[in-house]
Amino acid sequence: MPEDASAPFDPASFEERWRALLRAHERRADNVGCVQCTDCQACQHSTFCVDGRGLTRCHYCTRCERCVDCSHCTDCRELSGCKHLVDCERCAQCSYCTRSVELVGCTYCYGCVGLVGKDFHILNQPFTREEYFAMVRALERAVRR
Repeated sequence: MPEDASAPFDPASFEERWRALLRAHERRADNVGCVQCTDCQACQHSTFCVDGRGLTRCHYCTRCERCVDCSHCTDCRELSGCKHLVDCERCAQCSYCTRSVELVGCTYCYGCVGLVGKDFHILNQPFTREEYFAMVRALERAVRR
């Protein structure tokens, strides 16, 4: 901190100090306020997570990174307020979605991208509840082979 904290920074000094803060933040590995988290780094106020990085207020998440207020998610990145997602990225307020990217307020979406407020979609196409579950079962059987 400069001697006169109220003095404005010149652009070069600001940029250098900002980059130093970023480097320090990226190296941070300690967990704060976590309970029973295993192999997690830089997590805050999370419980029962495994192999997480940068989780905040997450619970029962596995191999997730930079998620906030999520629970029961696996192999996900940059989620907010999601539950039971698998292999998803940059989704918010979603539940029971798999292999999806940038969804908002969706439930039961599989392989979808960029949807908002949708339910029972596969590859961005709508299905009835019954069709959805039958197709997902078939997809998951094919993947296991």
